[in-house]
Amino acid sequence: MAKEIGGYVKLQVKGGQANPAPPIGPALGSKGLNIMEFCKQFNGRTQDKMGMVLPVVITFYKDKSFDFVIKTPPAAILLMEAAKIKKASDQPNRVKVGSVTWEQVRQIAETKMPDLNCFTVESGMKQIAGTARSMGVTIKGKAPWATEKK
Repeated sequence: MAKEIGGYVKLQVKGGQANPAPPIGPALGSKGLNIMEFCKQFNGRTQDKMGMVLPVVITFYKDKSFDFVIKTPPAAILLMEAAKIKKASDQPNRVKVGSVTWEQVRQIAETKMPDLNCFTVESGMKQIAGTARSMGVTIKGKAPWATEKK
């Protein structure tokens, strides 16, 4: 018989650096979950992604056990890394803070494909381009789908 789900907790944690301090401790402690067990498992599974911000969805059950799924890093974090900027623009329509190429956008879209709600890399690139625009990051060059076919 399947375990009865108690609920879900969504967190963003740096890979390989989970510890019982906030935000993890209070979020899991209030549900009665074993915080150190989560930290050990998470750090073990994210050793290769050290320091990267990773969203994690924790499913906890009525018997206080849990499972978790690690998602791909947020598009905004990947864009800031590619553009080598510390933070996004507070006025993205007026102040541009960095730029990326369409090739970098393609790489980010391919990385994010499992978590995007689209079927093709081109539509994923359009989503990433929208995120870049809302952050004040410009994209150099012409969009691959904008080239005219004759």
